[in-house]
Amino acid sequence: MNVPGATKHRTLTLFPLVGALYFMVSGGPYGLEELAHKLGFGAAIVVLLVTPVIWSLPTALMVGELAAALPEEGGYYAWVRRALGPFWGYQEAWLSLTASVFDMAIYPALFVLYLHRIAPSLSSPLLVGVLVIAAAAACNLGGARAVGRESVVMTALLVAPFVVLSGLALCRHPSAPAIAKSEAAASPDFVGGVLVAMWNYMGWDNASTVAGEVDRPQRTYPLAVFSSVGLIALTYVVPFLAMWIAGVDPQDWDTGSWADVARHFGGQPLAVAVVVGGMLSAFGMASALCLSYSRLPAVLAADGYLPRFLARRSPKSQTPWVSVIACSIAWIVALQWSFERLLGMDILLYGFSLLLEFAALVVLRVREPALARPFRIPGGLIVVVALGLGPLALLGLALVQNAREAIGDFNSLGLGLGLVLLGPVAYVAGRGTRRLEHRPMG
Repeated sequence: MNVPGATKHRTLTLFPLVGALYFMVSGGPYGLEELAHKLGFGAAIVVLLVTPVIWSLPTALMVGELAAALPEEGGYYAWVRRALGPFWGYQEAWLSLTASVFDMAIYPALFVLYLHRIAPSLSSPLLVGVLVIAAAAACNLGGARAVGRESVVMTALLVAPFVVLSGLALCRHPSAPAIAKSEAAASPDFVGGVLVAMWNYMGWDNASTVAGEVDRPQRTYPLAVFSSVGLIALTYVVPFLAMWIAGVDPQDWDTGSWADVARHFGGQPLAVAVVVGGMLSAFGMASALCLSYSRLPAVLAADGYLPRFLARRSPKSQTPWVSVIACSIAWIVALQWSFERLLGMDILLYGFSLLLEFAALVVLRVREPALARPFRIPGGLIVVVALGLGPLALLGLALVQNAREAIGDFNSLGLGLGLVLLGPVAYVAGRGTRRLEHRPMG
């Protein structure tokens, strides 16, 4: 696989990669309000501590080994293609791009929910959603390094209000007014809560698609991934722990409730800071994931599965600008769906693609034992196989939940499986495109 020019511009260093990865996976505690509502703070903290062990750590280990061994543009597409062949490599890209349609619609929805807290008259969901995606695309046209640097700055800006909020909540004077305490949600929704936690901890492989633009990827990727795991878990658990100790009642929480507790403990200035942080979080996630997803059509075009013009890159930044614009247009399609519906479909499709990546990890260990692995998962083949069992079990939960949900007139599980089955059809069509492009003239 050859992506012209990509590997000549390895400008994404460790801290910008950590910043980009932070937004590709997390974006801070925003979006966790539903978890508190479904489970209560005590159970939610347990879920936030257990989920990364079952879901994130295995994925981070897998990404650390494969990204260091095969730092190629296209990331997980390149891994699966090498291990399982062109058909499964294409399915990996198809699943990821299809999931991106649902994933990228979530962040404009979050942006609107927080904007509504301070400017209800400006909260037209479709218009604001289009503007968020367009702004994320514009930032990406400046290149991977620019997105990474912006992500570092936005991480600091959105975490700062939660540091203040957590400190005020933990140090609350006993005579200060409290928000009524509730140890658990009235009707705990365990499966729904776990799905929220899964979504807030998924995406460790997303940074792999820009491998051709990462400086010293064999060293940088493992460091960035494992640094981000700790940073994300910390920024999730500490605010929840502070709310629990302070006696906050989560039963009426919904997306945006962080602003209410910030107002309670720190007044209107802190509430505004939290709301602005929520908007930065949503925008930062949209921008970082645009960086990730937009590389896939460019690599597929370079491999001949999509029209060649999608592989065109900016001479200065090497950004696949046509792919960025094309993806952004596609992402606008799903803007009208609700957060929970989008979340379920996103996890379902992402889960299938993740299982292919774990399969690639195992197959490459068997077929290419001599492959240079600057970072290697300890414990041998049995451990490598066992790593995929936790994500497989959680994917089963996602299947159960999607069987109960609907998107429009369609059952979520049926729609998701239908999109999965369209992958082979798209592959056949893509192979037809390759044959036509390589057919001799005359």
